Amino acid sequence: MSAMAKNVLLVEGPDDEHVLKHVCGNRGLPKIDEIKPQGGVDRLLENLPVRLKESDLAALGVIIDADIKVASRWDALRTRLVRAGYPNPPTVPDSIGTVILPPANSLLPRAGFWIMPDNTTPGALEDFLQFLIPSGSALFEHVKSSVVSIPEDEKRFTPRMESKAMVHTWLAWQVEPGKPLGTAITARYLDPDVPEVDSLVSWLKRLFFY
Repeated sequence: MSAMAKNVLLVEGPDDEHVLKHVCGNRGLPKIDEIKPQGGVDRLLENLPVRLKESDLAALGVIIDADIKVASRWDALRTRLVRAGYPNPPTVPDSIGTVILPPANSLLPRAGFWIMPDNTTPGALEDFLQFLIPSGSALFEHVKSSVVSIPEDEKRFTPRMESKAMVHTWLAWQVEPGKPLGTAITARYLDPDVPEVDSLVSWLKRLFFY
């Protein structure tokens, strides 16, 4: 492996990229060489086998939404790991984030996987970001009540998008309304010091900065 081997993190889209950059910056992590949006979950899964075979990688991380079922998402990742040459990936993801060592005498990188929001429950990036909203906030309780009480014939988003609607409504009701997800972390409208972020940061350290 090259002395210039890189740490690369694949994410679904730009929102994930900016959230990770601001989390890392606020928590004082070293710079990850590349954080690469893949244009959605399908493209990420399609690109993963190719990226794992690149010769200039020290470690490759993946952050991906669980969506409806964590087990289904992990099965899709695990299948690609086996095909790439990792002989015995775990049958279930680690609740604190998965890190897999390459086989001996292999050019494959260390591989790591974080399934949003917390490796155990269905959801997406915005479900993770709800952890960063102050616990017990009366304003957020009002946000949730407002979103769920939208009349069905006026609701323009699907049930899967409800957490996204809640997070963006929360940000729309701040001192500076409508900040993007990443800068909202630096502005402390989303708190990067909660325990759930500790777990994500710990996984990033185990994968990239061990």
